[in-house]
Amino acid sequence: MTDAGGPSPSPASPIRVLLAEDQGMMRDAMALLLGLEEDLEVVALVADGEAIVPAAVEHRVDVAVLDIELPGRSGLEAAAELRKRSPSCRILIVTTFGRPGYLRRAMEAGAAGFLSKDGPVEELAAAIRRVAAGGSVIDPVLAAAALGSQPDPLTARERQLLTAAMDGSTVADISARLHLSESTVRNYLSSAIGKTGTRNRTEAARVAHEKGWL
Repeated sequence: MTDAGGPSPSPASPIRVLLAEDQGMMRDAMALLLGLEEDLEVVALVADGEAIVPAAVEHRVDVAVLDIELPGRSGLEAAAELRKRSPSCRILIVTTFGRPGYLRRAMEAGAAGFLSKDGPVEELAAAIRRVAAGGSVIDPVLAAAALGSQPDPLTARERQLLTAAMDGSTVADISARLHLSESTVRNYLSSAIGKTGTRNRTEAARVAHEKGWL
């Protein structure tokens, strides 16, 4: 029999959430709506990919909700470092872009979930709870698309150089920026062009980005 005069059990601590989203209105709206959930607490808001890891470590975040397309650094790149710096932090990727390559890269980076931004906030809240409890959540439509897609044929170095070429930089510019010889840059770009079946590095970068490989 329970002692009615004894102390009542303390409620479970809320799940500490970080939101990384560069669009201010969407970020604030997500934070407001998630804040209405009694078991969730948004403890950090960031608009830049470079701020994700420091903020997650500082605020002892349980779940990091990361957009992919962010200034400075993508959510996928930050996710990989966050898994190393804070292994207990679970990662949930949310994106407007359902590119199959993104799902593959998210899983490789250690993300526990991958959702489209088009869903209701209740779905996001449920996904946060699930990954916080050790589960995983993957949008079924994106999962089906990923299974039927071509695997990423690019090496890490080829992805790096195609990304560097996306802004129209010359071989000399890329060589100086990445401290590689111009012949090395040309060789990697040529290989990437061949693998993407395109005619030049601009087309190769565009195709790779559309498929979610960059």
